[in-house]
Amino acid sequence: MNDLAKNLIVWLVLAAILMSVFNGLSQEPEKETLDYSAFLIELQNDRISQVITMDEIIYGERNDGSAFKTVRPDIPDAKLMDDLMIHNVKIIGKEAEKPSFISQLFFAAFPILLILAIFMFFMRQMQGGGGGKGGPMSFGKSKAKLLTGDQINTTFADVAGVDEAKEDVGELVEFLSDPSKFQRLGGRIPKGVLMVGPPGTGKTLLAKAIAGEAKVPFFSISGSDFVEMFVGVGASRVRDMFEQAKKQAPCIIFIDEIDAVGRHRGGGYGGGNDEREQTLNQLLVEMDGFEGSEGVIVIAATNRPDVLDKALLRPGRFDRQVYVGLPDIRGREQILKVHSRKVPLDDSIDLAILARGTPGFSGADLANLVNEAALFSARGNRRVVTMEEFEKARDKIMMGAERRSMVMSEKEKTNTAYHEAGHAIIGRLVPEHDPVHKVTIIPRGRALGVTQYLPEEDRYSMNRTQLFSQLCSLFGGRIAEELIGGFDGVTTGASNDIERATQMARNMVTKWGLNEKMGPILYGEDDSQAPGGGNTHYSEDTSREIDQEVKTILNDAYARATTLLKDNRDVLEAMKDALMEYETIDADQVDDLMNRRKVRPPRDWDKNDTDSNSGGQGSGKTSDAAVKESPIGGAVEDV
Repeated sequence: MNDLAKNLIVWLVLAAILMSVFNGLSQEPEKETLDYSAFLIELQNDRISQVITMDEIIYGERNDGSAFKTVRPDIPDAKLMDDLMIHNVKIIGKEAEKPSFISQLFFAAFPILLILAIFMFFMRQMQGGGGGKGGPMSFGKSKAKLLTGDQINTTFADVAGVDEAKEDVGELVEFLSDPSKFQRLGGRIPKGVLMVGPPGTGKTLLAKAIAGEAKVPFFSISGSDFVEMFVGVGASRVRDMFEQAKKQAPCIIFIDEIDAVGRHRGGGYGGGNDEREQTLNQLLVEMDGFEGSEGVIVIAATNRPDVLDKALLRPGRFDRQVYVGLPDIRGREQILKVHSRKVPLDDSIDLAILARGTPGFSGADLANLVNEAALFSARGNRRVVTMEEFEKARDKIMMGAERRSMVMSEKEKTNTAYHEAGHAIIGRLVPEHDPVHKVTIIPRGRALGVTQYLPEEDRYSMNRTQLFSQLCSLFGGRIAEELIGGFDGVTTGASNDIERATQMARNMVTKWGLNEKMGPILYGEDDSQAPGGGNTHYSEDTSREIDQEVKTILNDAYARATTLLKDNRDVLEAMKDALMEYETIDADQVDDLMNRRKVRPPRDWDKNDTDSNSGGQGSGKTSDAAVKESPIGGAVEDV
């Protein structure tokens, strides 16, 4: 509600209160009330000295000076005046008091003004004003949240691990701060910047840091906030948002998850798709239409740039694409420093070691790692966070929370120990495989046991030897069960291992060109998202050959792993015994077992400095075949 309406209502209320108080103060003291019959009796007894008549009310005064009043009944009494004269009563006539003109005007206009004020209030609420969250009449207004320059405290110092992305957007800050520097040479700043990258890499944080560095207004909105069930609402919101932004220019508009409104046009069906396309059309016009939006920079974020409309990506709209990828080891160390500023760390903690142990972690994953470690430390009533808490937090994020309350029979526990020992032994024996970091038979998340492999360095591609070694280690658990209990003793715990191995072998044949017979040819596209389902793009004979080559690769890996495990049967038994005794063994204990030495006791975190291998993927024995992608790009098996 605007200030005029608010002031009007306040003054009306104050006037009503003052009038009521004034009327109450101006009233005469309460007089004794007599029945009319009692009044006549006192008149006949000569006790009344004077009366004042005012309509049907008679105010009187007795001879002793006391006052009273009485109400004359609605019955004609023609003898009353004669009786008053006979008994020598002084008769005074008084005109009834009339309210002043101002009072009459106020009381006459007050209901109308009150109704008008209520009407204005509800209309304002329906339009989304008055600090409300919106109303039925506000669906065409922009839902963008505005943060002024002094409200944004985020700067580039709060963004770590994306140095290349910060360099790409750094000139936006210079343009917003000093546009003339670029305009003197005829340069034009990009109208739009599209930030692309996996979830949790800091795209939103980077956009806010740009506004914080430049000290300019920052409009934030999600792509899904544009589209509603009403036709034309999305386009109206886009227009309203840019109108507000132009008034605040220079400023930044940040659209998160722009793929919700910027998908390819013409690929859907129904009215909802038409409404989305109208919204996209309006966005295209506002970004680079006839009028243009000088001083307004649009920053959008998405992790699915492949579905965006080509018109949205052309120069003049989103001129620049900035890839905000997963941080490398140096970037992870910087991110850990940012998130651990307010966390008291033990002196033995080396963030470089933690960074080396978390390959594939995004900025959000690292923030979660620090938070989980702090929570573990608080539960243990410690004053600082030690490496033990970070190790527990990393295991929880990568493999799920421990389920120590889960009751497993001795037979099931023993079978799980053989299964995980098989994974670990094959992982240590095959060439170019990620080092074994930890083996546990404690149920975690949905897994009954987990073997965790952690690469020694960040890896961006894999060769055929590395893939074949992974196939061998995936089959290690099933082969261990088969060696101990025979074919009939194999459990369903290897279902996820088989699924992952089959998919990996098929990719080697159909996508990665790592099969000599099929050659470096792409067999089929992933068209599962297209209407009508997928399309294989090859004949039945080719499909039969692909299946045969996939089977050959898997059989070779299975045979290789079987030979290795048979040759190390004693290590398998020793590792099973160690797992049954300690439930969890680390890389040093695995080294002892592989070298056929006595297993050292578990590490004492309170006395020893920690030495961590690096991050990677886990594989465990499960009772069903569901796969869950881990936050670091590997996979853990689920029950």
